[in-house]
Amino acid sequence: MAREHIHRRRNLSQNFLHEPGVLGMIVRTAALRPDETVLEPGAGEGTLTRMIAGAAGRVVAYEIDPALSRRLPSRLAPAGNVRVVAGDFLRATPPRTPFAVVGNIPYSRTTDIVRWCLDARALTSATLVTQLEFARRRTGDFGTWPLRTVQSWPEHAWELGPRIRREHFTPVPRTDSAVLRIRRRPEPLLPKHRLPEYRALVAEGFTGIGGSLRATLARHRRASRVRDALRAAGVPDSAPVGVVSPPQWLMLFRRLAP
Repeated sequence: MAREHIHRRRNLSQNFLHEPGVLGMIVRTAALRPDETVLEPGAGEGTLTRMIAGAAGRVVAYEIDPALSRRLPSRLAPAGNVRVVAGDFLRATPPRTPFAVVGNIPYSRTTDIVRWCLDARALTSATLVTQLEFARRRTGDFGTWPLRTVQSWPEHAWELGPRIRREHFTPVPRTDSAVLRIRRRPEPLLPKHRLPEYRALVAEGFTGIGGSLRATLARHRRASRVRDALRAAGVPDSAPVGVVSPPQWLMLFRRLAP
């Protein structure tokens, strides 16, 4: 039975955490309020769920594995503030009132869950256990920045949280993990009506046409104007797009936008 259970979790690419110190660290990183509503993707055996329930006002725990979802209601009943949903978190309709997301999520669904969180207008924060490389890449820890992080930066802050060694998981994954934290800013760093223009400029830059960001942006703008904007943002003329940080992109937008 245990072997079948582990095989099923591997198929779902989810690894359990049981160490109380690690679980407590995740909840502390989430900085939940006592009146907060929290959605948890991949509740698993409910170990993290119980700790979330102790820090939040209300928890909605999603679990796609039928065997686990059947057991969760009785396991979590003592908490008194947890509702279990047997199904796919990604099919959930985001609440219209403020809420947070906290979870030790399946590695194979990380990108989709992050996208769901970014698209949820009432989300206040997402605190997610992901593969270490994913968390480092999305927060610029390798010295490069991906398109999605840069485009969402005016509305969302991305933070690399504590590292979690692979030995803390069952089954043991091939790589270490980390806590990725995404916070919606109280107010965007740009006026809301300018956000589509900002995202379009970033998308244009990430096409990579010409080999450098300067060459890409100069295709439809005066070369001198692009050069001045890059200089103001502290971006070298030969810089590839990936090394340009979100704050530098904001400066470029302010200099280049009509």
